[in-house]
Amino acid sequence: MVLRNGGRAAIAAGALGGGFVLLLGLGTYAASGLPQGNAGYGSNVSLATGTVPAAYQALIQQAGSSTCPQVTAPLLAAQLYQESGFNPTAVSNVGAQGISQIMPDTWRQYADPSWTNPWDPSQAIPMAARIDCAYAKDVASVPGDPQANMLAAYNAGTDAVLRNRGIPPYSETQDYVHSILSLARSFSAPSAPVGISAQANGAIYFAQTKLGTPYLWGGEGLPSQDGRFDCSGLTQAAFASVGITLPRVANDQWYSGQHPSRDQLRPGDLVFFATDLSDPRSIHHVGIYVGGGYMIDAPHTGAEIRYDSIDRSEYIGATRVTPDGAAALPSRAADGTITGGSALDGKGGSSLASASASPSP
Repeated sequence: MVLRNGGRAAIAAGALGGGFVLLLGLGTYAASGLPQGNAGYGSNVSLATGTVPAAYQALIQQAGSSTCPQVTAPLLAAQLYQESGFNPTAVSNVGAQGISQIMPDTWRQYADPSWTNPWDPSQAIPMAARIDCAYAKDVASVPGDPQANMLAAYNAGTDAVLRNRGIPPYSETQDYVHSILSLARSFSAPSAPVGISAQANGAIYFAQTKLGTPYLWGGEGLPSQDGRFDCSGLTQAAFASVGITLPRVANDQWYSGQHPSRDQLRPGDLVFFATDLSDPRSIHHVGIYVGGGYMIDAPHTGAEIRYDSIDRSEYIGATRVTPDGAAALPSRAADGTITGGSALDGKGGSSLASASASPSP
């Protein structure tokens, strides 16, 4: 959602030797022949498998491919995730409603006569695309990237974009544009092999130093916790050791980069497990892939950090973490609500009354 009025109403995871695994990681990297760096978003308009709840996939793909050229399915998915975490009952602290987090006045302004329910994703998702496209049309004369200008207008209002002949010099708006364009990569089906992460081996090394550490639900490795971790606490700390800040829970970490296929897995990828393979919101476990079909993970209460096979029926996929991908993710308050939306209150984002999450096991 957006806040200001600027020409238009504003909207809204054994028994393997540690040295062997590190060598395996280095060998796999050297043999991969893949380029260094992040895979770009490009012009791919297809959603990556498993990135949005199945109930909304067709709606997002349709709205993101037929409304206007500036709106793609991955970009629309990124907006919906950042705004509500795909929660159709979310309500912000300023009254924005539903999966798209649209203010009532804005709904009335843009709604098709047959669209009367902001809580209905079948209406709210195409409505979000319609609003995006209205902003895109308003700033079509502005030089630069049309998608970026559209997002800037969505956040700051069209007057600000027109007046500045591009993205206005507001850190809030600049951060919003960068975050959505970066986050869209996580929702985009890769059109080429996903680039290798430069930080992956460092994250593996950190996790190896924790082998044999007892599991602790909610553990983040703090001295007060005797250095113990749960699954997402371990992955968060591993990437923090190489300068990447990941969210606390596994189903948020899922969106911290692009998603390589099973045959493209490389050491350092995060691997995820869910109770419902059609809904990433059901992700409950994460580990760090080390090669050969194994991961390092903090499995469950009574176990220790160890090597485990990833060949499980609950395997939903993997993420190749990037700094930009991690930085683009919305944050959560202590109560689990999303606080990294598009700054409805002008002071750092919407705080949704629903969309909660707890630490992963």
